[in-house]
Amino acid sequence: MKFFIDTANLAQIKEANDLGILDGVTTNPSLMAKEGINGKDAIYKHYSDICEIVDGDVSAEVISTDFKGIVEEGKVLAAIHPNIIVKVPMIKDGVKAIKWFSSNGIKTNCTLVFSAGQAILAAKAGATYVSPFVGRIDDSGWDGMELISQMSHIYTLHGYKTEILAASIRSALHIIKAAEAGADVCTCPLDSILGLLKHPLTDIGLAKFLEDAKKL
Repeated sequence: MKFFIDTANLAQIKEANDLGILDGVTTNPSLMAKEGINGKDAIYKHYSDICEIVDGDVSAEVISTDFKGIVEEGKVLAAIHPNIIVKVPMIKDGVKAIKWFSSNGIKTNCTLVFSAGQAILAAKAGATYVSPFVGRIDDSGWDGMELISQMSHIYTLHGYKTEILAASIRSALHIIKAAEAGADVCTCPLDSILGLLKHPLTDIGLAKFLEDAKKL
């Protein structure tokens, strides 16, 4: 399973990349705004800066909701850097745009996916990635990981090449569960990635080793 970090914070991206396990980055307008990145020129420059840090796919989200607008905006984003993946919402015109992008050699990430039906449409249209929001599904009273399992089964059964990118990850346990459920990619905050390092027995064992080493 590939690891993406879900942020627009350059310091966090560098920290995750320095671990040697980072495969890419996902962002959205909310994450950009959180970092004080406003205006198209500044946003495009920030995407370029991210691509210079990470040697992997970087999802850049469109804000248009009509077919023509999504396509035009996506073409501009894709031209920023070869690693840019155009992030498109799961709406009718979004699906049409994903088909246009896939037919014209532009990779896409279909975002805001909450059902297997939506996942099928994204795969049929040729999306490179599809992003089910497991945390938000859990918040609504349903099982986000069950959707990952369902999507994985359907994609395997029908030979779809679209990769399942588990999004809206809330914890290290979510990452493990997504891996078990068959996600190809997991995108999450830095804290969730670092959470995988932690185990009390590791801390206890290391403390004992260091204590014994002082006696040598």
